[in-house]
Amino acid sequence: MSKIIRTEKPSVLPFYAAAAAGLVLSALLPVYKLWALAVALAGAAAVFLAARRVCPPQVILREVPFHTGSGDVDQMLADIQQKLDTLHALNDALPDPELSAAMDRMEKAGRSIIEVVEAAPAKAKQVRRFANYYLPDAVHVLEQYAAMARQGVRGENAAAVRAQVEKNVGTIATAFENQLDALYASESMDLSADLAVLETLMKNQGL
Repeated sequence: MSKIIRTEKPSVLPFYAAAAAGLVLSALLPVYKLWALAVALAGAAAVFLAARRVCPPQVILREVPFHTGSGDVDQMLADIQQKLDTLHALNDALPDPELSAAMDRMEKAGRSIIEVVEAAPAKAKQVRRFANYYLPDAVHVLEQYAAMARQGVRGENAAAVRAQVEKNVGTIATAFENQLDALYASESMDLSADLAVLETLMKNQGL
């Protein structure tokens, strides 16, 4: 997922060297005369070029979670990944096997959505609602569920909330999987069309 971005930062030393050379030449030459001013400027430029060869730019390596070419898409994918990491941590803390299985499905679908959008950033618009509403709301609900379980909250209201979460988490997982499946809709149509053409060709050839 993560990528190393390489950027170069020019050294400031050539600028300092050129400025120093310009000051020295200005002190030695009558720069109020045009030829002397030209010599001072040429000398400063020559020092700048020489110093730039001696002082290469600083190479900066920076790790970024995603690099799709769109800052908005990168940020969206990073947010999804952060929410899925939270979901994973919650899953580890909850012992209920059925709940855990549904959360596994949610995380698996979410990670696959990230992979699809990272490979095809144009699909990002199809998962905006998932990224901005469905996933954050699901994680929030499960965080509240985990907090109640951790604190040992009892009573009818708490039991009703827990029962409702346990009842609906499977539906939420299915919704995540449907979101993933929707990303492949165009590819499925193209594949079906290709298979239909292939079948027709084979029939025409008597195969």
